[in-house]
Amino acid sequence: MAERKSVLLRLDPAVHDALTRWANDDLRSTNAQIEFLLRRALTEAGRLPTGTGAPARRGRPRKAARKDDDQPQEPDPTTPLEPPPRNE
Repeated sequence: MAERKSVLLRLDPAVHDALTRWANDDLRSTNAQIEFLLRRALTEAGRLPTGTGAPARRGRPRKAARKDDDQPQEPDPTTPLEPPPRNE
């Protein structure tokens, strides 16, 4: 993946606050919201270059898969499969 560029952006505080609220509503960071809006505007204007990388995935990155994660896990014989009956 290509290295991401850093940009200093000066915004009116009210605009920044509005962007932050909007980003929170969409469960994004303010930075991700700005990139989302810029990509959408470029796409709508027909100016998003071909070959542009996909936007960053939302949320926390996945943990690296371990070698033994591919194998089905055997149930622990000491753990009951069903909850014990309730005594009422």
